[in-house]
Amino acid sequence: MSDKFKRPFTSGGKPARKPYNITSTPGMSAGGSRPYANSSGPRKSFGGASRRPFGGGGYAGGSRGGNRGGGKKFGMSSFDPSRFINKAVITEQVEHFTPEHKFADFLIEEKLKANIIKKGYVLPTPIQDRAIPHVLRGSDVVGIANTGTGKTAAFLIPLINKVLLNKNERVLIMVPTRELAVQIGDELRGFTPGLGIFSAICVGGAGIGPQMSELRRKPNFVIGTPGRLKDLLERKTLVLSAFNTAVLDEADRMLDMGFINDMRTILSLLPSPRHTLFFSATLSTEIERLIGEFLREPVRISVKTRESAASIEQDIVRVPRGTDKLTVLHDLLIQPEFNKVLIFGRTKHGVEKLSKTLLAKGFKSESIHGNKTQNKRQKALDLFKRDHVKILVATDVAARGLDISGVSHVINYDLPSSHEDYIHRIGRTGRAGKKGKALTFIEA
Repeated sequence: MSDKFKRPFTSGGKPARKPYNITSTPGMSAGGSRPYANSSGPRKSFGGASRRPFGGGGYAGGSRGGNRGGGKKFGMSSFDPSRFINKAVITEQVEHFTPEHKFADFLIEEKLKANIIKKGYVLPTPIQDRAIPHVLRGSDVVGIANTGTGKTAAFLIPLINKVLLNKNERVLIMVPTRELAVQIGDELRGFTPGLGIFSAICVGGAGIGPQMSELRRKPNFVIGTPGRLKDLLERKTLVLSAFNTAVLDEADRMLDMGFINDMRTILSLLPSPRHTLFFSATLSTEIERLIGEFLREPVRISVKTRESAASIEQDIVRVPRGTDKLTVLHDLLIQPEFNKVLIFGRTKHGVEKLSKTLLAKGFKSESIHGNKTQNKRQKALDLFKRDHVKILVATDVAARGLDISGVSHVINYDLPSSHEDYIHRIGRTGRAGKKGKALTFIEA
Protein backbone atom coordinates (compact mmCIF):
# COMPACT_ATOMS: atom_id res chain seq x y z
CA MET A 1 0.00 0.00 0.00
CA SER A 2 1.38 3.37 -0.99
CA ASP A 3 2.29 6.06 1.53
CA LYS A 4 -0.16 8.36 -0.18
CA PHE A 5 -2.97 5.93 0.58
CA LYS A 6 -1.92 5.59 4.19
CA ARG A 7 -2.11 9.37 4.72
CA PRO A 8 -4.77 10.69 2.33
CA PHE A 9 -5.63 13.68 4.50
CA THR A 10 -2.21 15.33 4.61
CA SER A 11 -0.81 18.21 2.62
CA GLY A 12 2.73 19.45 2.98
CA GLY A 13 3.32 17.04 5.87
CA LYS A 14 0.46 18.46 7.99
CA PRO A 15 -3.13 17.32 8.29
CA ALA A 16 -5.30 19.10 5.74
CA ARG A 17 -8.40 18.11 7.64
CA LYS A 18 -9.53 15.27 9.79
CA PRO A 19 -13.04 14.28 8.75
CA TYR A 20 -13.10 11.27 11.06
CA ASN A 21 -10.97 9.46 13.60
CA ILE A 22 -9.44 6.04 13.18
CA THR A 23 -10.42 3.88 16.10
CA SER A 24 -7.97 1.24 17.24
CA THR A 25 -8.82 -2.36 16.48
CA PRO A 26 -7.00 -5.52 17.52
CA GLY A 27 -3.65 -5.50 15.78
CA MET A 28 -3.62 -1.75 15.10
CA SER A 29 -1.83 0.83 17.18
CA ALA A 30 -3.81 3.70 18.62
CA GLY A 31 -3.74 6.92 16.65
CA GLY A 32 -3.02 5.21 13.33
CA SER A 33 -3.34 7.45 10.31
CA ARG A 34 -4.60 4.92 7.82
CA PRO A 35 -7.97 5.64 6.21
CA TYR A 36 -9.34 2.34 7.44
CA ALA A 37 -8.54 0.08 10.35
CA ASN A 38 -6.37 -2.81 9.33
CA SER A 39 -6.12 -5.94 11.42
CA SER A 40 -3.07 -8.13 11.68
CA GLY A 41 -2.25 -11.37 13.36
CA PRO A 42 -3.64 -14.80 12.53
CA ARG A 43 -6.03 -15.18 9.65
CA LYS A 44 -9.66 -15.36 10.68
CA SER A 45 -11.45 -18.27 9.06
CA PHE A 46 -15.12 -18.46 8.08
CA GLY A 47 -15.05 -22.23 8.27
CA GLY A 48 -17.28 -22.67 11.31
CA ALA A 49 -20.02 -21.11 13.34
CA SER A 50 -17.62 -19.62 15.86
CA ARG A 51 -16.17 -17.40 13.13
CA ARG A 52 -19.40 -15.95 11.81
CA PRO A 53 -19.04 -12.17 11.77
CA PHE A 54 -22.66 -11.17 12.10
CA GLY A 55 -23.77 -12.58 15.42
CA GLY A 56 -24.92 -16.03 16.24
CA GLY A 57 -27.96 -16.62 14.04
CA GLY A 58 -28.42 -17.94 10.56
CA TYR A 59 -26.00 -20.65 9.51
CA ALA A 60 -23.93 -23.33 11.12
CA GLY A 61 -21.67 -25.63 9.20
CA GLY A 62 -22.94 -24.31 5.87
CA SER A 63 -26.62 -25.11 6.51
CA ARG A 64 -29.38 -22.58 6.75
CA GLY A 65 -32.00 -24.74 8.33
CA GLY A 66 -35.37 -23.13 7.76
CA ASN A 67 -34.18 -19.56 7.56
CA ARG A 68 -35.17 -18.34 4.11
CA GLY A 69 -34.35 -14.74 4.80
CA GLY A 70 -30.67 -15.15 4.06
CA GLY A 71 -29.46 -15.43 7.64
CA LYS A 72 -30.01 -13.47 10.81
CA LYS A 73 -30.13 -9.74 10.39
CA PHE A 74 -27.85 -7.86 12.69
CA GLY A 75 -27.38 -4.47 14.25
CA MET A 76 -24.26 -2.71 15.35
CA SER A 77 -24.41 -4.35 18.76
CA SER A 78 -23.88 -7.79 17.21
CA PHE A 79 -21.25 -6.80 14.65
CA ASP A 80 -17.74 -7.71 15.75
CA PRO A 81 -15.20 -6.61 13.11
CA SER A 82 -12.41 -8.72 14.57
CA ARG A 83 -14.42 -11.80 13.65
CA PHE A 84 -14.75 -11.02 9.95
CA ILE A 85 -11.52 -9.30 8.94
CA ASN A 86 -9.61 -11.80 6.86
CA LYS A 87 -6.34 -10.20 5.84
CA ALA A 88 -4.70 -11.55 2.73
CA VAL A 89 -1.35 -12.97 3.81
CA ILE A 90 1.28 -12.85 1.09
CA THR A 91 3.29 -15.68 2.63
CA GLU A 92 0.34 -18.04 2.85
CA GLN A 93 1.02 -21.34 1.11
CA VAL A 94 -1.89 -22.25 -1.16
CA GLU A 95 -2.22 -25.81 -2.41
CA HIS A 96 -1.41 -25.87 -6.11
CA PHE A 97 -4.11 -27.46 -8.22
CA THR A 98 -2.93 -29.68 -11.04
CA PRO A 99 -5.82 -30.59 -13.37
CA GLU A 100 -6.15 -34.11 -14.66
CA HIS A 101 -7.16 -32.83 -18.09
CA LYS A 102 -6.53 -30.12 -20.61
CA PHE A 103 -9.47 -28.76 -22.58
CA ALA A 104 -7.91 -30.39 -25.63
CA ASP A 105 -8.22 -33.77 -23.87
CA PHE A 106 -12.00 -33.72 -23.34
CA LEU A 107 -14.02 -35.99 -25.62
CA ILE A 108 -15.94 -33.20 -27.31
CA GLU A 109 -16.60 -32.18 -30.90
CA GLU A 110 -13.62 -30.63 -32.67
CA LYS A 111 -15.48 -27.44 -33.66
CA LEU A 112 -16.40 -26.80 -30.03
CA LYS A 113 -12.87 -27.61 -28.94
CA ALA A 114 -11.52 -25.09 -31.46
CA ASN A 115 -13.85 -22.38 -30.10
CA ILE A 116 -12.73 -23.12 -26.55
CA ILE A 117 -9.06 -22.91 -27.48
CA LYS A 118 -9.73 -19.70 -29.45
CA LYS A 119 -11.09 -18.17 -26.25
CA GLY A 120 -7.72 -18.88 -24.63
CA TYR A 121 -8.89 -21.77 -22.45
CA VAL A 122 -6.09 -24.29 -21.90
CA LEU A 123 -6.32 -25.73 -18.38
CA PRO A 124 -9.68 -26.21 -16.65
CA THR A 125 -10.44 -24.93 -13.16
CA PRO A 126 -11.06 -27.53 -10.44
CA ILE A 127 -14.85 -27.56 -10.90
CA GLN A 128 -14.46 -27.80 -14.68
CA ASP A 129 -11.82 -30.52 -14.46
CA ARG A 130 -13.98 -32.68 -12.21
CA ALA A 131 -17.49 -31.95 -13.50
CA ILE A 132 -17.12 -31.95 -17.28
CA PRO A 133 -16.30 -35.68 -17.65
CA HIS A 134 -19.33 -36.67 -15.54
CA VAL A 135 -21.69 -34.36 -17.46
CA LEU A 136 -20.34 -35.71 -20.77
CA ARG A 137 -21.20 -39.23 -19.54
CA GLY A 138 -24.76 -38.13 -18.80
CA SER A 139 -24.52 -38.38 -15.01
CA ASP A 140 -26.58 -36.13 -12.78
CA VAL A 141 -24.25 -33.80 -10.92
CA VAL A 142 -24.39 -31.73 -7.73
CA GLY A 143 -21.56 -29.18 -7.89
CA ILE A 144 -20.60 -27.18 -4.80
CA ALA A 145 -18.20 -24.33 -5.57
CA ASN A 146 -17.48 -20.74 -4.65
CA THR A 147 -18.50 -18.02 -7.08
CA GLY A 148 -15.86 -17.14 -9.64
CA THR A 149 -14.63 -20.72 -9.99
CA GLY A 150 -15.73 -21.24 -13.59
CA LYS A 151 -18.80 -23.35 -12.90
CA THR A 152 -20.74 -21.82 -15.81
CA ALA A 153 -18.32 -23.32 -18.31
CA ALA A 154 -18.36 -26.55 -16.28
CA PHE A 155 -21.92 -27.20 -17.41
CA LEU A 156 -22.08 -25.21 -20.67
CA ILE A 157 -19.20 -26.96 -22.44
CA PRO A 158 -20.48 -30.55 -22.05
CA LEU A 159 -24.09 -29.50 -22.72
CA ILE A 160 -23.13 -27.66 -25.92
CA ASN A 161 -21.40 -30.87 -26.97
CA LYS A 162 -24.60 -32.78 -26.17
CA VAL A 163 -26.58 -30.47 -28.45
CA LEU A 164 -24.01 -30.82 -31.23
CA LEU A 165 -24.49 -34.59 -31.10
CA ASN A 166 -28.28 -34.20 -31.25
CA LYS A 167 -29.66 -30.91 -32.61
CA ASN A 168 -33.12 -31.79 -31.19
CA GLU A 169 -31.69 -31.69 -27.65
CA ARG A 170 -33.07 -28.83 -25.57
CA VAL A 171 -31.63 -27.56 -22.28
CA LEU A 172 -33.39 -25.53 -19.58
CA ILE A 173 -31.14 -23.43 -17.33
CA MET A 174 -32.82 -21.90 -14.29
CA VAL A 175 -31.09 -19.03 -12.43
CA PRO A 176 -32.07 -16.57 -9.69
CA THR A 177 -31.44 -13.20 -11.39
CA ARG A 178 -31.72 -11.46 -14.72
CA GLU A 179 -28.05 -10.50 -14.65
CA LEU A 180 -26.89 -14.08 -14.21
CA ALA A 181 -29.15 -15.25 -17.05
CA VAL A 182 -27.68 -12.62 -19.40
CA GLN A 183 -24.16 -13.51 -18.30
CA ILE A 184 -24.69 -17.21 -19.01
CA GLY A 185 -26.20 -16.32 -22.39
CA ASP A 186 -23.15 -14.24 -23.23
CA GLU A 187 -20.79 -17.05 -22.24
CA LEU A 188 -22.83 -19.54 -24.25
CA ARG A 189 -22.54 -17.39 -27.37
CA GLY A 190 -18.80 -17.11 -26.78
CA PHE A 191 -18.48 -20.90 -27.06
CA THR A 192 -20.81 -21.41 -30.04
CA PRO A 193 -19.75 -19.24 -33.05
CA GLY A 194 -20.45 -21.17 -36.23
CA LEU A 195 -22.11 -24.09 -34.42
CA GLY A 196 -25.73 -23.28 -35.27
CA ILE A 197 -26.83 -23.31 -31.63
CA PHE A 198 -29.43 -20.82 -30.45
CA SER A 199 -30.60 -19.65 -27.05
CA ALA A 200 -33.38 -17.57 -25.49
CA ILE A 201 -33.16 -15.43 -22.35
CA CYS A 202 -36.45 -15.45 -20.43
CA VAL A 203 -36.39 -13.03 -17.50
CA GLY A 204 -38.62 -10.52 -15.79
CA GLY A 205 -38.08 -6.80 -16.28
CA ALA A 206 -38.00 -7.24 -20.05
CA GLY A 207 -40.82 -7.47 -22.56
CA ILE A 208 -42.43 -10.89 -22.65
CA GLY A 209 -43.48 -10.58 -26.31
CA PRO A 210 -39.97 -10.87 -27.82
CA GLN A 211 -39.22 -13.76 -25.45
CA MET A 212 -42.31 -15.61 -26.63
CA SER A 213 -41.20 -15.07 -30.23
CA GLU A 214 -37.77 -16.50 -29.47
CA LEU A 215 -39.30 -19.58 -27.84
CA ARG A 216 -41.35 -20.29 -30.97
CA ARG A 217 -38.03 -20.81 -32.80
CA LYS A 218 -37.37 -23.75 -30.43
CA PRO A 219 -33.92 -22.65 -29.22
CA ASN A 220 -31.58 -25.34 -27.93
CA PHE A 221 -30.97 -23.45 -24.67
CA VAL A 222 -33.57 -21.59 -22.63
CA ILE A 223 -32.07 -19.58 -19.78
CA GLY A 224 -34.47 -17.97 -17.37
CA THR A 225 -35.60 -16.94 -13.92
CA PRO A 226 -38.28 -19.04 -12.16
CA GLY A 227 -40.96 -16.35 -12.16
CA ARG A 228 -40.75 -15.59 -15.89
CA LEU A 229 -40.43 -19.28 -16.79
CA LYS A 230 -43.60 -20.02 -14.82
CA ASP A 231 -45.38 -17.14 -16.58
CA LEU A 232 -44.38 -18.52 -19.99
CA LEU A 233 -45.54 -21.99 -18.96
CA GLU A 234 -48.93 -20.61 -17.97
CA ARG A 235 -49.17 -18.92 -21.38
CA LYS A 236 -48.30 -22.29 -22.94
CA THR A 237 -45.49 -20.65 -24.90
CA LEU A 238 -42.90 -22.74 -23.07
CA VAL A 239 -43.53 -26.49 -23.26
CA LEU A 240 -41.12 -28.53 -21.15
CA SER A 241 -41.90 -31.96 -22.59
CA ALA A 242 -39.12 -31.41 -25.16
CA PHE A 243 -36.44 -30.61 -22.54
CA ASN A 244 -34.44 -33.62 -21.43
CA THR A 245 -31.75 -31.63 -19.62
CA ALA A 246 -32.09 -29.13 -16.77
CA VAL A 247 -29.56 -27.01 -14.90
CA LEU A 248 -30.23 -25.17 -11.66
CA ASP A 249 -27.47 -22.62 -11.13
CA GLU A 250 -27.18 -20.74 -7.82
CA ALA A 251 -29.85 -23.07 -6.44
CA ASP A 252 -29.28 -21.81 -2.89
CA ARG A 253 -29.91 -18.23 -3.98
CA MET A 254 -33.19 -19.19 -5.66
CA LEU A 255 -34.23 -20.80 -2.39
CA ASP A 256 -33.33 -17.64 -0.44
CA MET A 257 -35.35 -15.52 -2.86
CA GLY A 258 -38.49 -17.57 -2.21
CA PHE A 259 -38.54 -19.49 -5.51
CA ILE A 260 -38.69 -22.96 -3.94
CA ASN A 261 -42.28 -23.68 -5.04
CA ASP A 262 -41.64 -22.39 -8.56
CA MET A 263 -38.47 -24.51 -8.77
CA ARG A 264 -40.37 -27.60 -7.69
CA THR A 265 -43.24 -26.92 -10.11
CA ILE A 266 -40.94 -26.38 -13.08
CA LEU A 267 -38.82 -29.45 -12.36
CA SER A 268 -41.94 -31.61 -11.99
CA LEU A 269 -43.05 -30.66 -15.53
CA LEU A 270 -39.83 -31.92 -17.11
CA PRO A 271 -39.74 -35.41 -18.66
CA SER A 272 -38.50 -38.31 -16.58
CA PRO A 273 -35.89 -39.69 -16.74
CA ARG A 274 -33.86 -36.60 -17.57
CA HIS A 275 -30.35 -35.21 -17.11
CA THR A 276 -30.26 -32.79 -14.15
CA LEU A 277 -27.41 -30.62 -12.83
CA PHE A 278 -27.44 -28.61 -9.59
CA PHE A 279 -24.81 -25.96 -8.87
CA SER A 280 -24.73 -24.11 -5.58
CA ALA A 281 -22.33 -22.43 -3.16
CA THR A 282 -23.99 -24.09 -0.16
CA LEU A 283 -26.40 -26.93 0.57
CA SER A 284 -29.43 -26.57 2.81
CA THR A 285 -32.00 -29.07 4.00
CA GLU A 286 -34.46 -27.81 1.38
CA ILE A 287 -31.91 -28.07 -1.44
CA GLU A 288 -31.04 -31.59 -0.31
CA ARG A 289 -34.73 -32.43 -0.46
CA LEU A 290 -34.94 -31.15 -4.05
CA ILE A 291 -31.87 -33.17 -4.97
CA GLY A 292 -33.48 -36.28 -3.50
CA GLU A 293 -36.70 -35.66 -5.44
CA PHE A 294 -35.35 -34.79 -8.86
CA LEU A 295 -31.81 -36.20 -9.33
CA ARG A 296 -30.82 -39.81 -9.99
CA GLU A 297 -27.81 -40.99 -8.00
CA PRO A 298 -25.97 -37.72 -8.59
CA VAL A 299 -22.22 -37.39 -8.57
CA ARG A 300 -21.29 -34.88 -5.87
CA ILE A 301 -18.36 -32.60 -6.61
CA SER A 302 -17.14 -30.05 -4.10
CA VAL A 303 -14.26 -27.68 -4.64
CA LYS A 304 -15.39 -25.18 -2.01
CA THR A 305 -12.30 -24.70 0.14
CA ARG A 306 -13.10 -21.55 2.09
CA GLU A 307 -15.91 -19.04 2.24
CA SER A 308 -13.78 -16.03 1.38
CA ALA A 309 -10.84 -16.12 -0.97
CA ALA A 310 -7.31 -15.64 0.31
CA SER A 311 -6.89 -13.07 -2.46
CA ILE A 312 -9.33 -10.66 -0.76
CA GLU A 313 -7.95 -8.32 1.88
CA GLN A 314 -10.76 -7.32 4.24
CA ASP A 315 -10.89 -4.30 6.52
CA ILE A 316 -13.27 -1.88 8.16
CA VAL A 317 -13.73 1.86 7.84
CA ARG A 318 -14.74 3.37 11.19
CA VAL A 319 -17.00 6.40 10.81
CA PRO A 320 -17.57 8.22 14.14
CA ARG A 321 -21.07 9.41 14.86
CA GLY A 322 -21.64 12.92 13.54
CA THR A 323 -19.16 12.45 10.70
CA ASP A 324 -20.43 12.69 7.14
CA LYS A 325 -20.25 9.15 5.80
CA LEU A 326 -20.22 10.44 2.23
CA THR A 327 -17.11 12.54 2.93
CA VAL A 328 -15.31 9.44 4.15
CA LEU A 329 -16.32 7.59 0.99
CA HIS A 330 -15.22 10.50 -1.20
CA ASP A 331 -11.77 10.61 0.39
CA LEU A 332 -11.30 6.91 -0.31
CA LEU A 333 -12.50 7.05 -3.91
CA ILE A 334 -10.05 9.82 -4.88
CA GLN A 335 -7.13 7.51 -4.09
CA PRO A 336 -5.51 6.07 -7.26
CA GLU A 337 -5.79 2.50 -5.95
CA PHE A 338 -9.58 2.73 -6.17
CA ASN A 339 -9.73 2.31 -9.94
CA LYS A 340 -12.75 -0.01 -10.30
CA VAL A 341 -15.06 0.03 -7.31
CA LEU A 342 -18.29 -1.84 -6.56
CA ILE A 343 -20.26 -0.18 -3.75
CA PHE A 344 -23.12 -1.99 -2.03
CA GLY A 345 -26.08 -0.21 -0.48
CA ARG A 346 -29.12 -1.54 1.36
CA THR A 347 -32.03 -0.01 -0.54
CA LYS A 348 -32.91 0.75 -4.15
CA HIS A 349 -33.60 4.40 -3.33
CA GLY A 350 -30.36 4.76 -1.37
CA VAL A 351 -28.29 3.17 -4.14
CA GLU A 352 -29.76 5.46 -6.80
CA LYS A 353 -29.27 8.54 -4.63
CA LEU A 354 -25.65 7.65 -3.83
CA SER A 355 -24.83 7.02 -7.49
CA LYS A 356 -26.25 10.41 -8.53
CA THR A 357 -24.42 12.15 -5.68
CA LEU A 358 -21.10 10.61 -6.73
CA LEU A 359 -21.81 11.59 -10.33
CA ALA A 360 -22.41 15.19 -9.20
CA LYS A 361 -19.07 15.10 -7.39
CA GLY A 362 -17.27 14.25 -10.63
CA PHE A 363 -17.01 10.47 -10.35
CA LYS A 364 -18.01 8.28 -13.28
CA SER A 365 -20.74 6.29 -11.59
CA GLU A 366 -23.65 4.03 -12.51
CA SER A 367 -26.20 2.06 -10.48
CA ILE A 368 -28.09 -1.23 -10.70
CA HIS A 369 -31.13 -2.09 -8.60
CA GLY A 370 -34.61 -3.54 -8.90
CA ASN A 371 -36.31 -0.31 -9.94
CA LYS A 372 -34.30 -0.11 -13.15
CA THR A 373 -35.43 -1.84 -16.33
CA GLN A 374 -33.45 -4.79 -17.58
CA ASN A 375 -32.02 -2.74 -20.44
CA LYS A 376 -30.81 0.04 -18.14
CA ARG A 377 -29.31 -2.45 -15.69
CA GLN A 378 -27.49 -4.26 -18.46
CA LYS A 379 -26.21 -0.98 -19.91
CA ALA A 380 -24.85 0.05 -16.48
CA LEU A 381 -23.13 -3.33 -16.07
CA ASP A 382 -21.61 -3.16 -19.54
CA LEU A 383 -20.25 0.34 -18.92
CA PHE A 384 -18.65 -0.87 -15.67
CA LYS A 385 -17.26 -4.03 -17.24
CA ARG A 386 -15.69 -2.05 -20.10
CA ASP A 387 -14.22 0.49 -17.66
CA HIS A 388 -16.27 3.38 -19.05
CA VAL A 389 -17.40 4.09 -15.49
CA LYS A 390 -15.21 3.74 -12.42
CA ILE A 391 -17.90 3.07 -9.83
CA LEU A 392 -20.96 0.82 -9.79
CA VAL A 393 -23.39 1.24 -6.89
CA ALA A 394 -25.63 -1.77 -6.37
CA THR A 395 -28.11 -3.52 -4.16
CA ASP A 396 -27.54 -7.18 -3.38
CA VAL A 397 -29.10 -8.13 -6.70
CA ALA A 398 -25.54 -7.84 -8.07
CA ALA A 399 -23.87 -9.81 -5.30
CA ARG A 400 -24.36 -13.27 -6.76
CA GLY A 401 -23.09 -14.87 -9.90
CA LEU A 402 -21.84 -11.80 -11.76
CA ASP A 403 -18.35 -12.17 -13.16
CA ILE A 404 -16.88 -8.67 -13.42
CA SER A 405 -13.16 -8.73 -14.02
CA GLY A 406 -10.70 -6.34 -12.44
CA VAL A 407 -12.77 -4.99 -9.53
CA SER A 408 -10.13 -3.39 -7.30
CA HIS A 409 -12.38 -2.73 -4.28
CA VAL A 410 -15.73 -3.76 -2.90
CA ILE A 411 -17.16 -1.26 -0.42
CA ASN A 412 -20.01 -2.21 1.93
CA TYR A 413 -21.36 1.31 2.31
CA ASP A 414 -24.35 -0.19 4.12
CA LEU A 415 -23.96 -3.37 6.15
CA PRO A 416 -25.13 -6.56 4.45
CA SER A 417 -28.12 -8.38 5.89
CA SER A 418 -26.30 -11.62 6.61
CA HIS A 419 -22.97 -13.34 6.71
CA GLU A 420 -23.65 -15.06 3.40
CA ASP A 421 -24.55 -11.78 1.68
CA TYR A 422 -21.24 -10.39 2.98
CA ILE A 423 -19.31 -13.33 1.50
CA HIS A 424 -20.97 -12.99 -1.87
CA ARG A 425 -20.56 -9.21 -1.97
CA ILE A 426 -16.83 -9.31 -1.35
CA GLY A 427 -16.46 -12.20 -3.79
CA ARG A 428 -16.80 -9.70 -6.65
CA THR A 429 -13.16 -8.70 -6.11
CA GLY A 430 -9.99 -10.80 -5.87
CA ARG A 431 -11.05 -12.95 -8.82
CA ALA A 432 -9.09 -14.86 -11.46
CA GLY A 433 -5.91 -14.87 -9.38
CA LYS A 434 -5.88 -11.12 -8.79
CA LYS A 435 -5.74 -9.40 -5.40
CA GLY A 436 -8.66 -7.34 -4.20
CA LYS A 437 -9.79 -5.32 -1.17
CA ALA A 438 -13.12 -5.30 0.64
CA LEU A 439 -13.98 -2.44 3.00
CA THR A 440 -16.98 -2.34 5.33
CA PHE A 441 -18.24 0.95 6.77
CA ILE A 442 -18.92 0.82 10.50
CA GLU A 443 -20.67 3.80 12.09
CA ALA A 444 -19.38 3.96 15.65
